[in-house]
This record gives sequence, structure tokens and C-alpha cells, in this order.
Amino acid sequence: MLIGEVARRSGVSARMLRHYESLGLVRPSGRTGSGYREYSAKDIRRIFHIESLRSLGLSLREIGRALDDPDFTPSVLVGDLVRQTRERIEAETELLTRLHRIDAAGPAAWEDVLQVVSLLQALGSKNADARQRAALSSVDEVPVPVEALVEAALSETEPNVAGALRWALARSSGGGPALLAEGLDSPVAAVRERAVQSLAGIPGGEVTAYLRDALANPDVVVRSHAALVLGTRGVADALPTLIDMIVEGRNDTGAADALSVLAGDTVTADRIATGLVDRLAHDAAEAAGRGRLTQALAGIPGARASQALVELSQDGDRAVALTAAYLLQLRDVREG
Repeated sequence: MLIGEVARRSGVSARMLRHYESLGLVRPSGRTGSGYREYSAKDIRRIFHIESLRSLGLSLREIGRALDDPDFTPSVLVGDLVRQTRERIEAETELLTRLHRIDAAGPAAWEDVLQVVSLLQALGSKNADARQRAALSSVDEVPVPVEALVEAALSETEPNVAGALRWALARSSGGGPALLAEGLDSPVAAVRERAVQSLAGIPGGEVTAYLRDALANPDVVVRSHAALVLGTRGVADALPTLIDMIVEGRNDTGAADALSVLAGDTVTADRIATGLVDRLAHDAAEAAGRGRLTQALAGIPGARASQALVELSQDGDRAVALTAAYLLQLRDVREG
């Protein structure tokens, strides 16, 4: 078969076939009487083998070795190809993400594009000061897409930078809360904590709804952060988690303060006092936990809390009784 026919049937151009010949990859087995290249069936099979290996990403040199070296084993080479392909995909995916974020910023001119690129690069800098400056400037200059801010916030380990990113997220528009809420289900505990901390700084009903859902999160740290924020926002759903925090000594002072905020009306105040007393009676046998529950009653107004303190002043646990008696004196002074 002459070179033109081979090119037509194989889809490999005559120029490429000549290139293969110059490299020694495939040589026509014969020549016609006029001196034209003539390919045998074996030559054509080799051409198809070459094209198949090219489709896997092998170089022509690697292909020649694979076809001609009887001791060649493909496992190492294929493993290298897998690694190289993964690296290429990661690089291309990173580029695509960057392009999407630049597009989301809606740049009006190339100067805007360059500014967004500069901010995105700064957010990924190894220098904490550079990351912090980028987070703080992302609000006043060309806005950084919220996806980039969320990604940075969920991975940031430097406290000052993390605070700047949360500040920027609280002032950004877009789908920040929804993206942060996805972080609450991360398999990495640190990411879950950063997600709930970032949500805590964003006002609005959407975030409150996500924090309500977080009260059922299996991660106790997520539940605690959510409860503290919800308590200060007057959401009574946080009450059981806040009492749990007091019993277990997990930021019990913050939890008691949140309960005080929740106790803004008589019905809720009495409900909180009842919840604290119930835990004193049934679940909190550990002395330190009983003491913390008693102290938490100090910030709860109303007759139910006062009655509970009177009863606790006669408690068999002397520390509890003394604490309750002291708190009653303080209430008398305030109310007198």
C-alpha cells in the first residue's frame, strides 16, 4: 500500500508518516519499481500501535522504546503517565477556577482583571501579612469573588488573617453563607470550626437558619459555636445546647451569658430556669457541673430562678448551697 493510501485509511498524514520514518518508528517494508514507499500489513499495524500509544500521552521516544525493547515493562511508564495526567488536570482545574472567579468579579477593563488576579494571588500567598492585606482590601477595591474568600477562610490557620477574612465575608454579597454551610459537613474538624466561626460573623435570617441546622451537627464544637451565636440572637432553639455546655464546662461563661440574653421575657426566663434546675436534679451529679449550673441562674430573672436559688441554698452540696445563698443576696440588693 502506497503512502497516500495509508494516510487516507489510517488518518495519519503523509508528512507525519515520513516523520515516523525519519525517527525509525516505522519503515516501509518495500519500494515499488518507481521507488515509492510501500507499506505492508505489518507496517500498518505498527502505525496503529504508534497512534494508540500516542493517545495515552507517550512521547515518540517512549513509543519507540515500548515497541522495540523486548524487556520493556509498561507499569512504571504508565504510573508516570497517571501522575503527570493528574498534575496536568489539577493545574488546568486551578486555572479554570481562577478564570471563573475573575469572570464573577465582572471586570470592566484589563486593569480590573489584573487587580483581581493580584488579590487572588495575595490570598494564596505564604506571607500572612499579604493574605491579611488582600482580605481587608477585597471589600473596597475590585470585589474578590465570594468563592475565593470562602476557600481562603476555610483553610486559614493564622488568627489575624482568619479574622480579616471573616470580616470581608460579612461584608460581601453573594452565596457566602451557603458555601460556608457546606463546610460544616467537611470531614476535617478544623474546617468545620472555621466554617461555623465565619457564619457567626454574618448577620441575617439565612445564616440564622444555617446555624439552627448546625445545632444537630455531630461535631460538638460546631454545635457550641452555633448555640452561642443563636443565643445572642434570641433564638430559643439554642437553649438545650447552651445548658449542655454549662454542664460539660465548654465555654460555660459564654453559654451563661447567652442564656441571660435569651431570658428577655418571663416565659423564656422561666423555661431556662426550669432547664437548669432539671439538669441539677437529674443529670449533673458531678460537683463542678452542679456549681456551674447554679452560677448560671444568676443571670436569669424571674420568680422561677429565684425560687430555684432558695431551694439550692439548702442543697446537700455545700458549695452549691453557698453559691445559691450568695446569688440570692445579690438579687436582693439589685431588687431592693
